[in-house]
Amino acid sequence: MSDHGLLLAFYGDDITGSTDAMDALSRAGVETVLFLDPPNPSTVEREFADAQVVGVAGTSRSMTPAEMNDALPPAFEQLAELPAPVIHYKICSTFDSAPDIGSIGRAIDVAADAFETESVPIVPAAPALGRYVVFGNMFAADEDGVYRLDRHPTMSEHPVTPMDESDLRRHLAEQTDRSMGLVDVLGLEADPEASLADVREDDPDIVFFDTLDEEHQATVGRLVWEEYAEATESMAFAVGSSGFEYAVTDYWSNAGIAAETPTFETLDPVDRLLVVSGSASPVTKTQIETALAAGFTGVRIDTAALVDPATDDERERVRDEALSALRSGDSVVVYTALGPGDNAVAETKARADELADAPEDVGRYIGRQQGQLLRELLEAEPLDRICVAGGDTCGHVTPHLDVYALRSRFPLAPGSPICTAHAATERFDGLKIALKGGQLGGSDFFVRARDGADEWN
Repeated sequence: MSDHGLLLAFYGDDITGSTDAMDALSRAGVETVLFLDPPNPSTVEREFADAQVVGVAGTSRSMTPAEMNDALPPAFEQLAELPAPVIHYKICSTFDSAPDIGSIGRAIDVAADAFETESVPIVPAAPALGRYVVFGNMFAADEDGVYRLDRHPTMSEHPVTPMDESDLRRHLAEQTDRSMGLVDVLGLEADPEASLADVREDDPDIVFFDTLDEEHQATVGRLVWEEYAEATESMAFAVGSSGFEYAVTDYWSNAGIAAETPTFETLDPVDRLLVVSGSASPVTKTQIETALAAGFTGVRIDTAALVDPATDDERERVRDEALSALRSGDSVVVYTALGPGDNAVAETKARADELADAPEDVGRYIGRQQGQLLRELLEAEPLDRICVAGGDTCGHVTPHLDVYALRSRFPLAPGSPICTAHAATERFDGLKIALKGGQLGGSDFFVRARDGADEWN
């Protein structure tokens, strides 16, 4: 590690989670490039020779186990060709997963065949994002306070992966038969090395790490790096949220491995901003309402109409309405729902049932329609900066812009940076884009993305 070469490679289970990881690394001064498909080592060396971390933005969070069995092995094999000591499987900071969709357990099972690793460390918490793990139980903050995950007003009601269990070991046990251990907060504070050694005496396949605050985070980063990355000659495999990146960059900084102070240019304002949202989270609802109050024109997508594959009428209506507003000089937010209680959510599900489409197929179809819509708008009216909200939405939308890589440009909010797109199509190459998870960002996120910022936070 002393040569400051490639420090880490990661695979994100969705694109906003991947930009979240890139944001954590960039804030620590670590040069990172995020690809939408696994890159060849020659591509990294030729186009991004300064990269210290290489990431891949996957979509496994929305995959079935069978789809993961097909998609993950070649992705892991490609990443294994990079000269990095650790492969990190990046998951959502609220551990979104289920046995039948986005299974973290299945990802670990697949990785066991791809990497020679005796045990897998899991670092789920990210205090910077208001995500905490204590005695193996996850807690998550929202605007009203901190909730145990199974009582969180959003995550407990998630439309695809509702979290009904806060004990992450019990939750993961529904997805894999592998044995598990835990290094808890008491062990971290008393004697971290001895605590990990005690847990390892039982030879668990998986080791969870508690994290409540930044001090715990730094301790976990040191333990994971010294006991996993540096203690084996083979490539290590780890699982975690962007808390993993926050933890290991603490260690890298203290060890002089990545000690450069990050510098970011001022984010200048733009005359018009286009936002495309597929999120039904209350956080994004507030952000949309704040944008509308600040002069954005809102264009709601009737998803019950959009989901019908027999007609393009709804997409064309939204495109024409949004294009008219943009050409009038307005910023525009195109959205599918305002919060989890929006009637559009239930109406779309009902219409989907009539069409005999499975829920995951509906989500993908809507995402592809939003991607086509965004491309048509940008081809008709070129813009310098855009935002896309919703993890699954971002994953389905971005390929429509022929983007193959992203780099962090400005850390607008924790986990949601403004990125520069590297695209195969000249019109989209250099586009500034914020890919925002539904739960992330302050109420004025879209307004700040339009109006610019002198300081990053």
